[in-house]
Amino acid sequence: MNDFYRIGDKLVSMEKLFRSLTQMMSLRSEGISQQEVADRYGVDRSFLSRLEGLGAVRRGESIAVVGFPLQNKDEVLSLLGDLGVDFSLIMTNEERWRFVKEKSGLELFNQVMGLVAKIRSYDVVILIGSRQRINWSSALLDKEVLGISLGESPLTEDKYVDPDHLRELILSAQED
Repeated sequence: MNDFYRIGDKLVSMEKLFRSLTQMMSLRSEGISQQEVADRYGVDRSFLSRLEGLGAVRRGESIAVVGFPLQNKDEVLSLLGDLGVDFSLIMTNEERWRFVKEKSGLELFNQVMGLVAKIRSYDVVILIGSRQRINWSSALLDKEVLGISLGESPLTEDKYVDPDHLRELILSAQED
């Protein structure tokens, strides 16, 4: 990629442009209004709106996917990235036990509650896990949880998730 473009008497830096766009989109994703961001960067609000439209991957419901213990974690993460899923927490059995064991009780509680609060902010939550965890999560999140059951609790080893089934579930949630 050419780092600089000469346009008339201006020299335009692609790196500077990319950095500014990244900062603008970051502020927008934090909930700052288009007008506030536009004012901060000296551009029109409609320019920011057009940029967002130009870069839009999809519209509609925000989706979070949480799953463990998954045998095909990398394949699932790749699929979630391809489909533009907003948030994912995907772990193998070893990772989930490390997540639990490396923290004090209070640290674990605080981190889990932070995750619950974050996940509650999404319109659609897809949970991949034991039937019992899907039921508990549905009650805890106080919303409908779309679940892919990996079996009965306790799950003691990584389980394979059918990526085609997960893809269909995500696509159907995106259509709503």
